[in-house]
Amino acid sequence: MQREPQAFDRVLSSMCTEPHPVAREAAERFLATNPGDPGTYPTVAALEDDAIAILGEIAGLEDPAGYVASGGTEANIQAVRIARERAEAKRPNVVMPESAHFSFQKAADVLGVDLRIVPVDEQYRADLEAVRASVDSDTALVVGVAGTTEYGRVDPIPALAEIAHSADAMCHVDAAWGGFVLPFTDYDWHFGHADIDSMAIDPHKMGQAAVPAGGLLVRDESLLDELAVDTPYLESTSQATLTGTRSGAGVASAVAAMEELWPGGYRSQYARSQNNAEWLADALEKRGYSVVDPTLPLVAATLPRSTFDALRAKGWRISRTATGELRIVCMPHVTREMLASFIGDLDQLEVRASVPVVSDD
Repeated sequence: MQREPQAFDRVLSSMCTEPHPVAREAAERFLATNPGDPGTYPTVAALEDDAIAILGEIAGLEDPAGYVASGGTEANIQAVRIARERAEAKRPNVVMPESAHFSFQKAADVLGVDLRIVPVDEQYRADLEAVRASVDSDTALVVGVAGTTEYGRVDPIPALAEIAHSADAMCHVDAAWGGFVLPFTDYDWHFGHADIDSMAIDPHKMGQAAVPAGGLLVRDESLLDELAVDTPYLESTSQATLTGTRSGAGVASAVAAMEELWPGGYRSQYARSQNNAEWLADALEKRGYSVVDPTLPLVAATLPRSTFDALRAKGWRISRTATGELRIVCMPHVTREMLASFIGDLDQLEVRASVPVVSDD
């Protein structure tokens, strides 16, 4: 095979990153194990318990339950599935802000639930009045996001949980990206801050584990019973995961990364990433671009389509929000030098664009 994987030296839009060296080594060692068959692979099954214990500590959950999923999409689908199974309505609905991840649309299609998508406020956070107006007796789940994928915003999680439970619905928090930076902020986002029921939190994003290593946490282990199916030919009697066979690489990698980095390493990395985001936002503002304040390490800014396309042509892996802004995520692999190089290319493009074309006539 001649092809090589994408280098990270110009990747500015991804919410995944280069794994930490200890995570990479652990993934390779446990590559062929299967935590979906704990009777045959007890070592990696025990590691999964360790992973959930550390994720629980990060997410403010004293007696955590859950499993290492393939990523936020699987965890979000499973949260919707739990809520659907516990709902009494024939056709339950899920209320979520328009900033929620597209995985909830997949969940609605697969599980046959209705999505009620509400607007966000001027701060790009879930509009609480719109949520209240959308919740009814058929609502099974209210979704909040702790670190949105487009603007890095944190919804008012405690208020969303109160609204959900006032309607006898569950509350799920998608902290797939934000979960490993929010512990070092003043936001209220986790199980210790609000009466939430479930959470998606991904070690393979800011946690610096190898892909795939997501996480589903639930406040009460009995919630996993809604997902369990019998597994008669395995040594274990039931399975609550969405996938069957899972590589132990993700589990081992997550444990290795979290044991190495929690909490001090993650705190330092958050500070670097946030400082980088603020530096980039300032650099863009000084050049006349309108920038959304980076409350977490994610920068969104207006940028002409022609300039965006030219930067892509130079090899920069950048993306746009749904409304067209440039979107850059300051992940652990994103250095100040990378950002300075990006700004340098942007400056060159702007200079060329400002030079008048001289006619031959």
